[in-house]
Parts: sequence; structure tokens; C-alpha cells
Amino acid sequence: MKKFIIASVFLIGINNIQAQKSIPLYTVKAPGTESWKQKEAQTYSDLFKTEVVYNVAQPSILVFEADKVKANGTAIVIAPGGGFQSLSINREGIDLAKKLAENGITAIVLKYRLLETKSNDPAREMMENIKDRKAFDAKTAPIKVMAGEDIKTAISYVRAHAKELNIQTDKLGVIGFSAGASVILESVLHSKEASTLPNFAASIYGGPNEDILNSKIPGSIPMFICAATDDQLKLAPKSIQLYNKWLDAGQPVELHIYEKGGHGFGMGIQNLPVDKWSDVYFDWLKFHKFL
Repeated sequence: MKKFIIASVFLIGINNIQAQKSIPLYTVKAPGTESWKQKEAQTYSDLFKTEVVYNVAQPSILVFEADKVKANGTAIVIAPGGGFQSLSINREGIDLAKKLAENGITAIVLKYRLLETKSNDPAREMMENIKDRKAFDAKTAPIKVMAGEDIKTAISYVRAHAKELNIQTDKLGVIGFSAGASVILESVLHSKEASTLPNFAASIYGGPNEDILNSKIPGSIPMFICAATDDQLKLAPKSIQLYNKWLDAGQPVELHIYEKGGHGFGMGIQNLPVDKWSDVYFDWLKFHKFL
């Protein structure tokens, strides 16, 4: 993996959480995309009903430090989803990060590289592009690899700065939503260095491709999987396939399929049982002594 150096840090107060640090992962342009010209932006998506970030060319992380009274040494890197066209930055990122930090876990939201958005509506542009799934998959394939490098770089950074972040290097997990689930699985299944391999993982309504499903699981990595039966993208079976992969390998795994919730439920409220998925996830973290 290419060496990374942190260029600068910006501090912003976040409610009762100590601070949010925005940290770029590279001092120069991200390797492999040096020619990219798009500028990162954020907007409210009427389609997704939440804030989204798009046109990420320079990957970075947002660090939410754990409540010092409750800090237990665990850190979790969060990869929001958005079809590799945008990032559902609040519902699948910051909202979960705050809850983790309040409960003693240092949370890191990853802003990984994305496809360029030509309009100011990345969500609708993605939904239009996905109509030709074969072409869309071909277009996103190289982005998945780049995003995989971004999360591995983030994991390596967190481990290298464990002391200042007050975390333990053997209690570092990842969680990804939708496209973000494919991103975290790149670190789980395609890490060549121990420093980039997480200790536990979670896939939330992910859609792993055949390459991921056919990859070997390196060692024992507990996996938490969650999805909804009425997923509009029909990805629930993919979660079951991922579960079976871990099960067949004799690895610790837990699967939760809700009857209703759709795709992209994240930390949203629909007055459905799926709203409590994060509480179930926290119970799983406690069971494995990460909380």
C-alpha cells in the first residue's frame, strides 16, 4: 500500500461529543486519480431524503472521539453507501458515528472516492445510470478498487495513531452500508497487510459481487449482517449469501433480515422494527466484547 501522510486537521464541536476531526488521507492527490478535476460537494437529496456528499476525489475521514468516561478502546470505520455516486453522509455515517462515540467507541466516517456527478443531483443521476446495470457495474468496478484502497489507508492510519486516539489496535472494526458494504469487504477479504485487516465487520444491506463471495476469509473475523426483505434493489439474498459464506467457513456470523425497511434505512426512523437494528448491532458488539 502507498504511504500516506496526514496534511491537516480541522476541529468542529459536535454536541456532547468532544470533537470531529476532518483528516485528508493523502498529502497529494490520491494515487490513481491524479487527473480528477471534480470538486467535493454536499446537498440535500429529495430522493434519498437525507444529506449526501458527492464528487469525492480526495478521500478523507471524519473522526468522532469516544466519550472519555466510557471509552473502551474500540474503533469502527464507517463506509456510507450511495451507489459509488454519493455518500449518505448523515443517515449512514455521522448519525451512527455519534451513537458509537456516546457509547465509548471511537467512530471514523470514511469519505471514499466516487464516480463523477455531472449534475447537482447525484442520487437521481445514479438511479438513472443503474437502469443499465451491466454498464453501471463496469463503470463502478475500478471505483470499488480505489474505495477499497481508501478504507485500507484509513484503517492503517487509525492503527498508526492508536495512542492519540485512545484505541486498541486489536479492537478495530468496519461497517458499511449498501455500496459501503462492498468497500468494507475489500478490507476484510483483499488486505495484503495485517495493518489494513479489520478485527470485525458488519454489512448493512450490501450487495457483494461474485469476486467478493468467492474470496477466502483470512482468519477469524466476526461478521454482523442486516437487511430488509423488501429491499427495492432486491439485495436481501446477497446478505444471505454472505452469511452462508461465513457459515460454511466456520466463522462467527450473525444475520438479521427484517420483513420491512426497504433499501437505505440506515439510522432513519420509519416506525418499524427495523428502526432498532442499531440496538441489535450494539448487543452484538457487547457479545464480542467490543462494547
